[in-house]
Amino acid sequence: MNTFLQIHPEDNVLVALQDLRSGTDIGFNGSTIKLLQDVPAKHKFMIADAQSGDPITMYGVLVGKANTLIRKGELITIENVKHDANAFHEKDGNIQWEKPDVSKWQTRTFMGYHRKDGQVGTRNYWLVIPMVFCENRNVSVIKTAFEKGLGFAPAEVYNDQVQDLVALYKSGNLSAIKEYKAEAITATDKRNTVFSNIDGIKFLMHEGGCGGTRQDSDALCALLAGYIHHPNVAGATILSLGCQHAQVSILQAALKKLNPQFDKPLLVFEQQKSASEFTMLSDAIRETFLALVEADKSPRQPAPLSKLVIGLECGGSDGFSGISANPAVGHTSDLLVALGGTSILSEFPELCGVEQELINRCVDTNTSDKFIRIMRAYESQAESVGSGFYMNPSPGNIKDGLITDAIKSAGAAKKGGISPVTDVLDYTEYVKRPGLNLLCTPGNDVESTSAEVGSGANIVLFTTGLGTPTGNPIAPVVKLATNTKLAQRMPDIIDINTGTIISGEKSIETMGEEILEYVIKAASGEVQTKAELLRQDDFIPWKRGVSL
Repeated sequence: MNTFLQIHPEDNVLVALQDLRSGTDIGFNGSTIKLLQDVPAKHKFMIADAQSGDPITMYGVLVGKANTLIRKGELITIENVKHDANAFHEKDGNIQWEKPDVSKWQTRTFMGYHRKDGQVGTRNYWLVIPMVFCENRNVSVIKTAFEKGLGFAPAEVYNDQVQDLVALYKSGNLSAIKEYKAEAITATDKRNTVFSNIDGIKFLMHEGGCGGTRQDSDALCALLAGYIHHPNVAGATILSLGCQHAQVSILQAALKKLNPQFDKPLLVFEQQKSASEFTMLSDAIRETFLALVEADKSPRQPAPLSKLVIGLECGGSDGFSGISANPAVGHTSDLLVALGGTSILSEFPELCGVEQELINRCVDTNTSDKFIRIMRAYESQAESVGSGFYMNPSPGNIKDGLITDAIKSAGAAKKGGISPVTDVLDYTEYVKRPGLNLLCTPGNDVESTSAEVGSGANIVLFTTGLGTPTGNPIAPVVKLATNTKLAQRMPDIIDINTGTIISGEKSIETMGEEILEYVIKAASGEVQTKAELLRQDDFIPWKRGVSL
């Protein structure tokens, strides 16, 4: 295994692939670099001296500037490097893309749920949605009733643990409580025994719908419309209080905008028009059950891989993200795009510094101009409230080698591969064109994943270097570890280990192909992701301007 890596020939830093001790001699380009301090794996050290103000380059782009003298062989840190990134401008030139060889997947299919509008789902869910946070408690009541009644409820291992502890407490055996160890269980799918073609009922509880700006409530309605329109959804039950900003009429208008012929079942119950809470909930349960009977009549059928829409997401990133999991996922994206499919790259604050590359990859100036306009507006809005993209890296990111937003961004953008950018979507806009789409979202894991699915992703590839359990209510989220240690330490949340790229066992291309094979299985329902097995149903709408 190599001990270091130069990602791009123009980089003036090297990445440590394993812990390197101070005093170690590193042979590089015919010369020797003596490390002046310990360099932990995932961190970077200088190839040559850098004076204050000199650029720091990684992935072939500007990722920071030295704010003091940094000597050859010295570790770069948040103390000696500050964020900096290249400016961007209008589209320059035309993209030349050589498609990868996809002949072995050309006739492959996955087993999906076909919808009347031509979309194909990887799951078949029914949604229960509150229009406003006031209805969350009522949604919880329906959730408990349906999950227990239909066999969707998770295993009650933690309830059993509490009962054991209560019994020990009542017996006066406090010492036994201190020594008590719950028996772990392996997460397994507890399929319902009533409806064979329904994967579950999902409940999109949230804290919005009223009390904020009208912009927030309108955006919430647009996001919810994207979920109802989504191919993984058979229909929805809507609970409305009645007086909130997020009116059912706004939701219905958003659905018509997505599909003028929208005809999925939409069951609406308004509490302020109901005789009682009991009456409303009882009616909602009865009507939803009847709708489930109809939804169960749609079995999986073969569909071309071009019907797949994959979200490209990262969270809990580390210094290996940009050289293992992200480029591997990028190759998967390129393969799918070459097959006529669609991918969605989001997290605009984590595209800082690579904007020009993406602009030049846009298929036309209308697309590139839209990207420029949204990026500049987003950063300006962030700066107006005393923030900025430069504040993006989290403490965990920094600890594991991502010390500036530009370093993080240059690696994060690798998830988008090298294919042309066919469209740029603002928040809540739905995919219309096959190929690589850029979607405006914050870098927040759950807000971004929620948005990708709301824009049509029927499966999500989520890379992580530190470990994050993020999932989604209606789309399978495939978790990819950037390093083998993480995959071994957190096997309960990791689906695929790409750390074999770091060890040299596999190439980026080989791993990208393996990821595509896993995607086909997951999309067909042959395997469930760890997030699905753990019922990690994360859903957070974005309040624009608040989150990076």
